[in-house]
Amino acid sequence: MITRMLKLAVVSLLGLFAAINTSYSQSVLEVAAEVDRLLDQQTQPSSNNLCNDEIYLRRLFLDITGKTPSLDDILVFNLETHPEKRTKVAEILLQDPDYGANWGRFWRDVIYYRRSNDQILLGASVAENYFKDTLNTNTPWDQFATDLITALGDIREDGSTALIAAQQGRPEETVSEISRIFLGIQIQCAQCHDHPTDRWKQEQFHELAAFFPRVAVRPQMDPRTFLVYAVDRIRFQPRTNNNRFMGTLEHRMPNFEDPATPGPQVTPKFFINDQQLPLGTTDMDRRRMLAQWITSPDNPWFAKAAVNRMWSELVGEGFHEPVDDMGPDREAIAPAAFDYLAAKFTESGYDMKWLIATIVSTQHYQLESQDRRSYDQLPFQANTVQPLRSDQLMDAILNTLRFPELPERAELGIRRQFAETFGYDPNNIREEVAGTIPQALMLMNAEVIHRQITARSGTMLGNLLSEVSNNRQALQELYLKTLSRRPNRKELATNLQYIQQIDNRGEAFEDIFWALINTSEFKTRN
Repeated sequence: MITRMLKLAVVSLLGLFAAINTSYSQSVLEVAAEVDRLLDQQTQPSSNNLCNDEIYLRRLFLDITGKTPSLDDILVFNLETHPEKRTKVAEILLQDPDYGANWGRFWRDVIYYRRSNDQILLGASVAENYFKDTLNTNTPWDQFATDLITALGDIREDGSTALIAAQQGRPEETVSEISRIFLGIQIQCAQCHDHPTDRWKQEQFHELAAFFPRVAVRPQMDPRTFLVYAVDRIRFQPRTNNNRFMGTLEHRMPNFEDPATPGPQVTPKFFINDQQLPLGTTDMDRRRMLAQWITSPDNPWFAKAAVNRMWSELVGEGFHEPVDDMGPDREAIAPAAFDYLAAKFTESGYDMKWLIATIVSTQHYQLESQDRRSYDQLPFQANTVQPLRSDQLMDAILNTLRFPELPERAELGIRRQFAETFGYDPNNIREEVAGTIPQALMLMNAEVIHRQITARSGTMLGNLLSEVSNNRQALQELYLKTLSRRPNRKELATNLQYIQQIDNRGEAFEDIFWALINTSEFKTRN
């Protein structure tokens, strides 16, 4: 261990974990152990080892806060001997404001990547902040869903309008997203005909859409924005469902034989429990009742949709893949473990922090990572390497390079550039997310990054080299700051030889630093 690092660790928070008194630990550890037991019964115990502390800590920081751990974080965690330190540090990170920021951006992407109009992005930053605050205060997941389903207001003032606004208030698109996100069921496949592979009928889809005909999204010009609003009275009732700036009182089935002739009016009815409301029910009564039926503990798909998506994000493979294509006609991987964890999530009061703490406390989360398995291999035998989302990658670069604090407008600009280059739809199966030439070129050539990789005074690398004269120690610290781990023997020997060959310490370390930033390891979560 580097002497300088040990001095930093001496003044660390050793003993912190033993002093923490959280309400989660016992429940989390008990449920995590039972999930592991059920998984081993159903999928065969993994022969893969648990990852070491350095890999676990980087994985956990990225998964919970979206950022990489600091040098001090790594040293403190390695020295801590508390037997439950992995669960304890997860609970600490779940109280960090960066938890809400990271997952707020995740849910922003879940909703906005499937938007029907780019103009709706006017409300994206407000929605992101709304999600951040909702997650940090640990609003129960059923309340979160209810707020999005029943939202009204200006998209630049109320982030809960994001889901409806992203689909421009169109009933068919809105309920398709609600079903996909909060039930994990793609009922939109039944919009024009009975579902080809599931039991859902075309009529059931339009009965679901009948909860939303009175909702509309109207543009406003001064200031430029959009309003999500609803009507319960209309002087002139259109004969079709197309009056999306005003809404319609009732939803109609499409008439495919004669599109010019309106189809019959449809009664609002929820396809999971077959509960219905009469024609003429007010907008808010429709949407509140739909939210109540969706989030009811009697509806298992609500909890399962959240559990499946979070397990897939954290472990790398869901109990169902894709994560939003479940249903009674689809067979889950390890159904007993899935049902058990979903039931416990319901019992927790739909506590999202509890769910994350439980998943990261399982041994299956803590297994060493491997590339995504082929379909003929056993599931859940390893954690899976995940590409960093654009915001996570940007934060990793900012943290590693120790950028000076950026003005808000400049940071937003860089984030937008990263999103355009590295962003991907988090609803997609991860093997569909592939690296691109523009991504490689941006990291290799971006001027804003190269200015901070130099060994000049004031940069992270410049400060490191001026404070640590021993090349071996400097390399170890550089690896810890970049990849959150120490170099192995081969890496250390190769780099030391390179430094000797170049015969210019600053230039050699700049090359090594640049190479580390451009490794696939830096751009992924292992």
